[in-house]
Amino acid sequence: MTDERYSKLNQLGGSSALPQSPEVAELERVSNPTTAQDYLIRFTAPEFTSLCPVTGAPDFAHIMIDYAPGEWIVESKSLKLYLGSFRNHGAFHEACTMMIGQRLVDELQPKWLRIGAYWYPRGGIPIDVFGQWGEIPKGLWVPDQGVPPYRGRG
Repeated sequence: MTDERYSKLNQLGGSSALPQSPEVAELERVSNPTTAQDYLIRFTAPEFTSLCPVTGAPDFAHIMIDYAPGEWIVESKSLKLYLGSFRNHGAFHEACTMMIGQRLVDELQPKWLRIGAYWYPRGGIPIDVFGQWGEIPKGLWVPDQGVPPYRGRG
């Protein structure tokens, strides 16, 4: 039996092709099932890929997204497909990171959101990009993202 609350979800429960770009990817949301208390949702994407806008070479990152939901939570399959759509998207690390964070903020209107993107070296230099929207709700436990800085063989 299908729950009516989820009948408008287009991607969950069926076959979904990877969107051709982040701009056309559909992020779906559902009502927050627990609004009585603030809590943290964490998504980890350790194999994120995008393209260098200059050379077209692939770039790789370990992305961590933490947020305290308001009325909405993101449906995880749609987030997976959205993040996957970047594999054909050419943009600098900073642009990709902030685009993801801003899109989630625009769609979900969370109480607080942060994104940490730990990019693997390009040209011998790893680049880590961090963004935050809003203030951490009082009393919310926010664990460290636990991704060490790149050390190579060190």
